[in-house]
Amino acid sequence: MSEKKKAMIAMSGGVDSSVAAYLMTKAGYDCIGVTMKLYRNEDIGMEQGKTCCSLSDAEDAGGVARSFGMPFYVLNYTDDFEKEVIQRFVDTYIEGGTPNPCIECNRYMKFQRLMKRMYELSFDYIVTGHYARVEYDESAGRYFLKKGVDASKDQSYVLYNLTQEQLSHTLFPLGEYHKTEIRDIAQREGFVNADKPDSQDICFVPDGDYARFIEAYCKKSFPEGDFVDEEGAVLGRHKGIIRYTIGQRKGLGLALPESLYVCEKRMDANEVVLGKNERLFHDTLEASDLNWIAFEDVTGPVRCKAKIRYKQKEADAVVEKIGEDKVRVKFDKPQRGITCGQAVVFYDGDIVLGGGKIVN
Repeated sequence: MSEKKKAMIAMSGGVDSSVAAYLMTKAGYDCIGVTMKLYRNEDIGMEQGKTCCSLSDAEDAGGVARSFGMPFYVLNYTDDFEKEVIQRFVDTYIEGGTPNPCIECNRYMKFQRLMKRMYELSFDYIVTGHYARVEYDESAGRYFLKKGVDASKDQSYVLYNLTQEQLSHTLFPLGEYHKTEIRDIAQREGFVNADKPDSQDICFVPDGDYARFIEAYCKKSFPEGDFVDEEGAVLGRHKGIIRYTIGQRKGLGLALPESLYVCEKRMDANEVVLGKNERLFHDTLEASDLNWIAFEDVTGPVRCKAKIRYKQKEADAVVEKIGEDKVRVKFDKPQRGITCGQAVVFYDGDIVLGGGKIVN
């Protein structure tokens, strides 16, 4: 009889990773549950809330694991998380971009640090509660990352950095399920977190006030400056340039005769440029820090669908290589609010071709 495959389940304390753990044990894998301790609650000015990875979340995860006899451990990664996720988040805002820390957390924490631990303990797989699928394609000789079948919950966008090696040791048991089915399983099995709401916020900024967090982290405040129009005429004063993101209309604190939106941030001049909605539409972007999944690299132009934000719809585009680690993406129709620091992810149907970070 062949030996049982061993799986390390990354458990956040939420219902998705709990059901992922349950499904893996039911499928006959030898499993342990682990929660990554990523920050000290007091360091981020938080007790608990609608985030993942807090102290109470670890207790929820442990309670679920023990309910079906699975060993459970908490692993401390606070220093790594600060370096790889929090520092990058802060740096991107200071440089004028808008970061996506969930992508960095998956890339550097779950599928680098945790996978390293998986190898050290001689386990076969990392398992997470993401709504996505991994399939091996014989003809391509490659592992493919595919969307989860529940289109409303698909999380393939935040996983585009996965390498062939990582995909070969990763399982996403929820990829074939709809969210409603996952809740049903949790309720049927009596999990303590069966009705727990999904985490909405960035875990280390639970109140959503990014500027407050960045100022506290950097131990400095970002000075007021001018709101200007495209001609440079002053429209009013802003409260610190990191408080604004491309496409923002609300919360500007200005009485204007028409609706204006944040179109540009001039970091050197400390100016926030406001313009009409149509100014937010562009048909071209450049991206670097690329990772290709469906093939080794781009050779000629690739026609595909591209997505510039997690909740944004995919759009028809052509991707062309313009440098060693750089592509130009030309959309058939202009896209609203293309933002540096966010990811652009490329699709062919439900297959993730790859992605990169928007730099221009």
